[in-house]
Order: sequence, then C-alpha cells, then structure tokens
Amino acid sequence: MVVSCLLVAISLAVAEVSAHPNIVVILTDDQGYGDIGAHGNPVLKTPHLDRLHRQSARFTDFLISPTCAPTRSALMTGRHEFRNGVTHTIFERERLTPGATILPQLLRGGGYTTGIFGKWHLGDEEAYLPGMRGFDSVCIHGAGGIGQTFPGSCGDAPGNQYTDPALWCDGAFVKEKGYCTDIFFRRAMDWIDKTAGKKPFFCWIAPNAPHAPLQVRPEDEARYAGKASAGQARFFGMVANIDDNIGRLTTFLAEKGLDQNTLVVFLTDNGGTEGVPVFNAGMRGAKGSVWRGGTRGCSFWRLPGVIKPGDVTRLAAHVDVLPTLLELAGVPCPAPVKPQVEGRSLLPLLQDPQAAWEERMLVSHLGRWPKGQAEAYARRVTAVRGSRWKLIQPLMDRDAPWQLYDLVADPAEKSDVANEYPDRVRELSAHHSSWWESIRPGLVNENVTGPAVNPFKERYWQQFPLEKPAAKP
Repeated sequence: MVVSCLLVAISLAVAEVSAHPNIVVILTDDQGYGDIGAHGNPVLKTPHLDRLHRQSARFTDFLISPTCAPTRSALMTGRHEFRNGVTHTIFERERLTPGATILPQLLRGGGYTTGIFGKWHLGDEEAYLPGMRGFDSVCIHGAGGIGQTFPGSCGDAPGNQYTDPALWCDGAFVKEKGYCTDIFFRRAMDWIDKTAGKKPFFCWIAPNAPHAPLQVRPEDEARYAGKASAGQARFFGMVANIDDNIGRLTTFLAEKGLDQNTLVVFLTDNGGTEGVPVFNAGMRGAKGSVWRGGTRGCSFWRLPGVIKPGDVTRLAAHVDVLPTLLELAGVPCPAPVKPQVEGRSLLPLLQDPQAAWEERMLVSHLGRWPKGQAEAYARRVTAVRGSRWKLIQPLMDRDAPWQLYDLVADPAEKSDVANEYPDRVRELSAHHSSWWESIRPGLVNENVTGPAVNPFKERYWQQFPLEKPAAKP
C-alpha cells in the first residue's frame, strides 16, 4: 500500500511538472532560413542547430515579418505588428504600445518567472522597457543593435561595441567583458541555474548577432576565411558562435536534468542578409522584402514526449507563438486578452503534422513609410497569402499591379499568374483592403516626436557622469 501510494504521488508530481514545462526561446537577428546547415547551406556548419533541428518539430512554411522589431512585436502579442503601432524599426515606430498585454506578463500571471537576455527593440523609454512589461530579470542592449543610435528614443549606450559592451541589467548598466553572444547565453544560463526548481521559467535569449555591423571574434571569422567573401566569413563566423552557444545551452540543460521538461524554441526574425548570395534555400528576396526570402523564418520546437519531431508543412506564423506557448505552459489566456490574439495554437500540429488545419490568409507589409504617409503606402511592398496563393505588390510604386503566385507549383515565386486567375486576384486584394482598414486604429506611433536624447544614453550618463561629453560652447 505504501509503495502504491508512493507511485501515485510520483505520477502526480510528474504530471504536474509536465503540465508547466520550462520554456527557452532563442531568437536570432538577421539569420535567414538558409543560414543553417540542416537547410542545405553548402558552406556554413551548424552542428548544434542541426541536432536541434533533428529533435524538433520544424515548420517549413513559417511566416515572419520583413524586418526585426515587427516580428518581435507579433511574437510578443499574438497579433500583427501594425496593431501594436510597430511599423518601423526606428523613429519611435518600433515602440510596442503599452495598451497590449504581452507574453511574459501572461506567463508570469500563470506562475512563471521570466527573463530576457539580449535584444528587446520594442521601445527604450521607461514605460516600454521589458522590466516594466512582465520580465522579472532583464539584461539587454538598447535600440535595434549594440552601438546603434538614431534620432529620438531609439539608441544604445554610447560607444558600445559587440565586445565588452555596457548592458542594461536589472536597472543599472554593467560593463561586461567578452563577446556579446557569449555574454547573453552565459547570463541566461546563470539565471536558469538560480531559478530552476523554484518556479517554471520562461527564458527569452535574443542575440543581436549576426546583425551588422559584422563585429565577430577573430577565431570565428577564421573558420570561414577563404570559403566565402570577407563579409560572409564574418557573418558565418557570427552564426557559428551562436551555434556553439546553443550547444553549450543544450548541454547545460541536460547536465542540470532540465532537458526533458524544457521546451526549446528556435526562431529567426526576418529574411536573410549577408548569407543570401551563398544560399537562400531556393527562395526569391531577402530581408526587407515580402518575397518568401524576406518572410520565411526558422521555427524549431523541441519538448521530449510532447512534441513529435519532423517537418510540419502547414502555414504557420509568428502570431501563433503566443497562443502556443500559453497552451503548452498550461496558462489560460484571460478573457480580456483573447480579442487581442489573432494567432492559433500550433499544438495540434506539434503533436500531429497532419492534424486538421483551417485555411487562413495572412498579410505581410514592410511598413517603413515616410512619417505621416501611411495611407499612401497601404499597397506598397505588401502581400496576402494562404497555403497556396500569394498576392504580392513587391515595389515601392503605389501604382504597380498586383502579382499572383501559386506557391504549391512555384515555391520560388518565378511565374506571375495574375492574368490567369483574375478572380483570385480580386479575392485577395479585397482581403488586403479590409485588412488595411482594420489596422489603421493601431498606428499609434506615426506622429510621435521622440526625446532630444536617447533614453539609454541619458541613463548611462547619469550612472557614469564623467563619461558624458562636454557641452559645446
């Protein structure tokens, strides 16, 4: 009887742990779908990502935004970035509206402890910072990249470099030693080590690599010297360094006994950049475009015993990440937040790639229009797509005609069939028009004037006043 009771208790404990898995999300910056060995890259070697690929359910048709802050906004909210006011990556238009409820807030409300390490890029002013929006522990750089500075609110600490950066960590700047990607993964693992076992954890690791400027450790660049152009060697070296850190992370989780109850998700934030000329997985376009090469992301999901490894071919998107993580975490979406969420839980497909999956239409849009000209750019660099058909206007010319592609017959988007299927063009263009009308109320950052001094610089000089440049006479 005692043994039976003990076995029941153990079973209940295992069920409770499995119901609330730890979550680690890795989101890289400017790494394209083709910048992974497992996807066929002939030059780049990524053994640890390749292993994660084998162990994961991986979405082969996963829609992301053409640039970085928009994708991050959609991931955090479960809805299209324009509904969050995020229509650019700078000029205050990268700020995720405080009116949205975001993923760490929901998970923390469900009993998780939350941490972010790396890139935030959804607002540098106080009210927008991740520590004000559900993250318990924060270690980030400012702006969209280490060292970036733009007029207004978007800017990093002055003089920052990828090596030995000053990072904003839990309310103060820390002058770190080492290479940025190594630092972000190390800090994440240190935090997990202190956190694990107390509460389930949600750890968001977002290196700014391999985004330009291509500041790379010399030993990583040397791996690809002579195998690609100088810029590509630096870029691939940065990806290889990310891969090394993913290897360290997965080894760490195994050594700590966490790997069986930790969901690991690997994502990329937009289309390819420096590596596109070497390998682009047969796609047209790159970052900043609405061709597949600009909007197809990596999406690997590993949770032993829950998620079935293998390819998932159904159309999925960044807006699906929030509802999926909530369901896997056993955290209900509160009733007031449900209307915000446009995405679907991917759990049925993670458990059965052939599960029923209703047809859907998703819209991509570059945004980035000149200030005050949103309406004039409604139909520029934008696309509507379902599982088969894609309507696209890839140019900045507002009068350019729609193009139509059959993605099943023509995944490389080479043959425009708009003239052959005029009814399909009308159907998808009507969807785009109604979509545009629906997002207009969300464009809350279009006419905002930013502060005279970047908030990160202002905080930095408050902490290190002797480093502030003297005022010009």
